[in-house]
Amino acid sequence: MAINAKTSKLCQAMIRCMQRAQGIGLAAPQVGIATNLFVTEAPGDYPRVFINPRIIEHSDDQVTIQEGCLSIPAIYYPVERAHSVVVEAYNEEGEQFTLEDHNMLARIILHEYDHLQGILFWDLLPSAVRSQLQEQYRNQAAVQ
Repeated sequence: MAINAKTSKLCQAMIRCMQRAQGIGLAAPQVGIATNLFVTEAPGDYPRVFINPRIIEHSDDQVTIQEGCLSIPAIYYPVERAHSVVVEAYNEEGEQFTLEDHNMLARIILHEYDHLQGILFWDLLPSAVRSQLQEQYRNQAAVQ
């Protein structure tokens, strides 16, 4: 993807959208844009942009934490993910960077990266749990 003024505007719009929704991450496919980009804002952190991200490394040790997703509101479930991650990406100015994290940002990066691969967090769960959560989501949607 070319990084230009249009890309920068998209990044800023996605950050605003994520913040309005009180989210901590948002991937371009979640807002109907087929591009390799996500934004994050971990608690206590600042908004970050990841363009053309690539997971370089992740830890073997796993941590299970409850996750939710702006794509499937009000559905939460414990998900096991790598404790740490090293990601390489570009920011909205087109500068390449490498980031290593062992905290919540690592989890957010892995979650948003999954979106770029067409994966939702419930896809990582056993099929019986996934079916139960999908039914719960359908029931909530029907009520609204």
